[in-house]
Amino acid sequence: MRLGYFLPQIGPAASPEALVQVAQRAEELGYDSLWVTERLLFPIEPRTPYMATPDGSLPDVYKIVFDPIETLTYVAGHTSKIALGTSVLDIPYYNPVMLARRLTTLDVLSGGRLRLGMGQGWSEDEHEAVGASLKGRGKRADEFISVLKAIWTTDPVEFKGEFYTVPKSIIQPKPIQKPHPPIYLAAYAPSALKRVATMADGWLPAGLPADAMKQMIGGLRAMAQEAGRDPAEIEIIVRANIEVRDEPRAEDGFIFTGTPDQIKADIAETRELGADELHFDPSFSPDGATVEGFLSRMEQMKELAG
Repeated sequence: MRLGYFLPQIGPAASPEALVQVAQRAEELGYDSLWVTERLLFPIEPRTPYMATPDGSLPDVYKIVFDPIETLTYVAGHTSKIALGTSVLDIPYYNPVMLARRLTTLDVLSGGRLRLGMGQGWSEDEHEAVGASLKGRGKRADEFISVLKAIWTTDPVEFKGEFYTVPKSIIQPKPIQKPHPPIYLAAYAPSALKRVATMADGWLPAGLPADAMKQMIGGLRAMAQEAGRDPAEIEIIVRANIEVRDEPRAEDGFIFTGTPDQIKADIAETRELGADELHFDPSFSPDGATVEGFLSRMEQMKELAG
């Protein structure tokens, strides 16, 4: 099972110096990948409750957010081999032609290290700010992914769909990775899991108990087989929002929180599920407030993962 780690890209620890420190140390320790997330706004009176807090409020770390793609491009210039992933970019906030060019540039400049994780977003305020609608997102996402693949794998490119049109054109360069950089999708609803099974290279779950992941992996693989794909081709890339505590977590507490022994057991259980990669994010814990916290937890997670 590969291991990844999040960059200090959000919250008070975020800075150019911190990004370089964490990225280079992760590469030294033998981590396989570095990751960033996306948050567009910190609305003062959010219309959509945040699902990971009891009162639906946004964590304060979201008040400072570096752009994910520019962050990875910057880090690419300070590292040499570690993969660079997004967990996740929100599809409704982008135009696929513009995004394809930005991501291709990142893949080429980094020597073929991009891993693209995408999702649908959930914030009504953010959708409004970019002029996107929460309705019909599924069909638009299907077409969005098809446009990316067309741009990355054909020359000249031509696409005519319900939402996007690309006139017959040369769009160069192409990504280094063939046929294209891996596309991972965050998905929880059955329709979204079907999109993973039919269109993506991997699934990006976060915050799910091991039993729930096991059940959903089974359903995902069954859908892939029904679609004529080899289920083994779909990778499982698990995001772990970690918080190490002195006291054990409650029975209904979030996975990857609690004592080091509990987190070690969560890592082992994730490996037993057949996950291809596990990446750790301390951003939402007290460790996320400082670069020192990021670095110390990075060392500890490497040890706990064996």
